[in-house]
Amino acid sequence: QGLFLRLFYPCLPRAGAVEPLWIPRPEYCGGLADATLGRRWCSALLSIAIGSCRVPVSWNGPLKPHSSGYPLIIFSHGLGAFRTLYSSICTELASWGFVVAALEHRDHSAATTYFCTAQAGTEEWIPFQRVPQGQKEFYFRNKQVHQRAQECVRALRLFQGIAGGRTDQNILHQEWDLSVLKDSLDLTKVAVMGHSFGGVTAVLALVKEPSFRCAVALDAWMFPLENLLYSEVPKPVLFINTEKFQTPESVAKMKRLSSRNSQTRIVTLLGTVHEDQTDFAFLPGKLFSLIFGRRGTLDPHRALAITSRAALAFLQRHLKLQEEFGQWDELLEGVGDSVVPGAPLGPSRL
Repeated sequence: QGLFLRLFYPCLPRAGAVEPLWIPRPEYCGGLADATLGRRWCSALLSIAIGSCRVPVSWNGPLKPHSSGYPLIIFSHGLGAFRTLYSSICTELASWGFVVAALEHRDHSAATTYFCTAQAGTEEWIPFQRVPQGQKEFYFRNKQVHQRAQECVRALRLFQGIAGGRTDQNILHQEWDLSVLKDSLDLTKVAVMGHSFGGVTAVLALVKEPSFRCAVALDAWMFPLENLLYSEVPKPVLFINTEKFQTPESVAKMKRLSSRNSQTRIVTLLGTVHEDQTDFAFLPGKLFSLIFGRRGTLDPHRALAITSRAALAFLQRHLKLQEEFGQWDELLEGVGDSVVPGAPLGPSRL
């Protein structure tokens, strides 16, 4: 019944700040090796290659005061990922004045995760699970996406409780006190965001929770969402797709949503592959190719800048932010040297 998340937020600079590990514990290398490569024996190699990488942020840094409260984004990871693998986009959004709660889902879709049992100090690990033999994938993934969306809602409830003065127990012993957020969030300005499986999770979360004002779906995997729910999605969605991942069937489902809500936008980032919207895009070329086999032609820093700016323009529009993110509105219409509206669907594009 708990939640597991990493919180990204604007903080004050301080000398000698500690940077957190990108892969928070060795067990996650084993989970990645199994979920991504199907070879758990590669765990030690992954640990050597990426186990010492750190995220360029200040760990447990002091929250930067904000007179009117920060808008909140709940972020949902993709299949076989976990809470820290989107640190680049989450850090970028936090640097522009958002509090971003990156969840780690407990539906067996994370590479691995764990929870603490009632017995103090005892951990129980939840492994990645493939579709059981003999079971149809849609029904298995549909159950997962509903659990994931409910976890997004539960995360919002956590922050609503904090804003209301409720004290929630943090089982992980941290120096950072969640209660400092009590008067620092504007919970009238809340969005949900995610990548791949997390993208469709964000869409479903709009159905489950009226407080989510909009969703940003990065290369959403639309397959697990039942058809009956398309007419129930009440708020606008920004779909930011990569060039090499989407299928005509998936884009057709996105267009069903755009036909019902004129504020929904679908854009495609040329020269990108599915993993370019994760931190893996910043791995050295040979290491990336070893894990995924291919990479996009667009520079990952350029791809991150375009993705974040399009998201910021969309969030300003639908969260009613008093910022200057509207300068990037043209990205929402697919205007730019690397962005096109909709999705290119020629055979060479898939």
